[in-house]
Order: sequence, then structure tokens, then C-alpha cells
Amino acid sequence: MIGITLTTEQIRNAPAPVRQWIEHQVMASLGLAADAPTPMEHPQGAHLVGCSSEDAAAVLAQIKGMVPAFNVFFEFARPGILFGQPPMMAFRLIDILYHTRLQDIEHVIECLEAINEALARVRGDASAKFCDFDNQGHCLIAPRTQQSVAVLWQGILASHQRKAGSISASAA
Repeated sequence: MIGITLTTEQIRNAPAPVRQWIEHQVMASLGLAADAPTPMEHPQGAHLVGCSSEDAAAVLAQIKGMVPAFNVFFEFARPGILFGQPPMMAFRLIDILYHTRLQDIEHVIECLEAINEALARVRGDASAKFCDFDNQGHCLIAPRTQQSVAVLWQGILASHQRKAGSISASAA
């Protein structure tokens, strides 16, 4: 038996297939996955839409009253794993669950379905999807969508910082 030690940085900088293989090996050793890795597959028949910043803002306006979905939406401001042709961004559902502190994966999926429904309303196209899923517990979105959500998130942060700065300036 041979053991290899990798740093977090080495794993983070490894190509996506290597990271997926490592993830599978760890899960298999914990008894949480099958023994043989299966390659990620694009969802069949999915009509994933590359959202513009305007689309992302309109979707956000649709889900604003649903705090869990709002939180899940902004998980896509984080960088995902880029793979495939055409390129897709992959986010692990378990990471979304952890970051949003929802009760279980089912709640995450309910939020993602609410986001999909919001995009379908915004686009006026029932087949348009913000995200979809693969067979390995990943949520998939178009790279343009991830970029648009990140831009929207940065805009909200900048707005809050400007407001906080004007409040502190007026208090002084």
C-alpha cells in the first residue's frame, strides 16, 4: 500500500477530473459512494440559460421574499468547477447545504426549483432552466450565469459599503 499526502492548495489547483476522483475516493472510503467513479454527465434535455446580469436581477426580485432560495441563489457568486463542452459550472449540493445551513439536500433542491421557476417566469419560457443536476450530487449552471450572479453580489456589497460609509460620515 502506498500513501500520498496532498495539501489543500494542491487539491484546489488540480484539474477538475482529478478533484472529482479524489472526492470519490474519500467518499468511498467513508462508505458514502460506489466503488467506481462515474464520469459527470450533462443533464439530458436541459435547456440551461446563460443569464445576463439583468436576468439574474429579475430572478432575484422574484425570490426575494423566500430567504432560503435567496441564500441558495447567492451560492452561485462563489467560483464553481468549470468542465465539459459546452462549458458548465458545477457546484456540489452538499457545499450549498453547508453554506446555507438548510436542513437537508431536499430543501436545497426545493430552493433550486424555485429559482428555476422564477427564471422561467422572467424569460416567459417554461423550458428555461437556471440550473440542473448531474448524477453525482452537483448543481450545474452556465458560466455566464455564475458571472452574472457574482456581479450582482459584488454590486450589493458595494451598495451596502457605500451606505455604511455615508452613515458613519454623517454620524461623525
